[in-house]
Amino acid sequence: MNTAIRAVTRTALQNGLEVTGIEQGYQGIFDKRFLELGPRDVGGVMQRGGTFLYTARCARFLNPVGRAEALENLRAAGIEALVIIGGNGSLTGGLELQRLGMPVVGLPGSIDNDLYGTDVAIGVDTCLNTILHAIDNIKDTASSHRRAFILEVMGRNSGYLALMSALSGGAEVAIIPEIPTDMEEVNRKLLAAFERGKSHFIIVVAEGAQLKTPVIYQYLCKNSSVEARVTILGHIQRGGAPSAFDRILATRLGYAAVQTVLEGKSGVMMGLSGNSVVATPLEEVISRPKPVDLVSFEMIKLLS
Repeated sequence: MNTAIRAVTRTALQNGLEVTGIEQGYQGIFDKRFLELGPRDVGGVMQRGGTFLYTARCARFLNPVGRAEALENLRAAGIEALVIIGGNGSLTGGLELQRLGMPVVGLPGSIDNDLYGTDVAIGVDTCLNTILHAIDNIKDTASSHRRAFILEVMGRNSGYLALMSALSGGAEVAIIPEIPTDMEEVNRKLLAAFERGKSHFIIVVAEGAQLKTPVIYQYLCKNSSVEARVTILGHIQRGGAPSAFDRILATRLGYAAVQTVLEGKSGVMMGLSGNSVVATPLEEVISRPKPVDLVSFEMIKLLS
């Protein structure tokens, strides 16, 4: 997100606009945590994960009275348009402000990569590389001890991270919210793999899958002759220096957001389609689901 803030700030300044950062997201609007940003304020931030403007949940923004107060605070601060970086919740809030008359352009920032209107959200590639590094490391231990490893990754409502990390890491199984899992079938596959001479078996589980990690572990302990271990990556996936892909993506989208504002357009989210930056109405982003690639799921089963 820092790279996107940098791109928005410097593009806007070069076009004669003033830039205000809002610390702690929607909560910062109520607390009037407005920070004037110049070109040097966003220097040296590209290699930093997270956001130097911070973020926070804000229940006050959920009701109409709170949103009206937020709009009043924004206008009193001289803010004429907003660029909002975030997931479904943040962009839903942006849509509400747009409906109240505040021009809003959104940028996708969702680890789950579940936003309609973009192939990939800011931060997802960095997160995937973190997971992939963990899979590579776990394989060393798994192979040495001839064990099965259950690796839980983020993905509350979407199996994207589990699916793509399993595919790129050569895992044997991906367990995701979108597809039911038959543990008997998983166990048969595990036993057959070791009978063929494999020295490890990696199961990647999305945290939001219907079949939870403890249940998977208990089933294998009870029904499999192969010893199993569990690793939960947790919030380590959300930090670290952004990948080159993420820095380029965030820069392109941040630049495009300002150009969209300058063109007098709003109520859209800038996203990536193929190699092109596209604008999708926030109404569609919020209301339309983004399905996972089921072909990738079949590839994992075939290639493992």
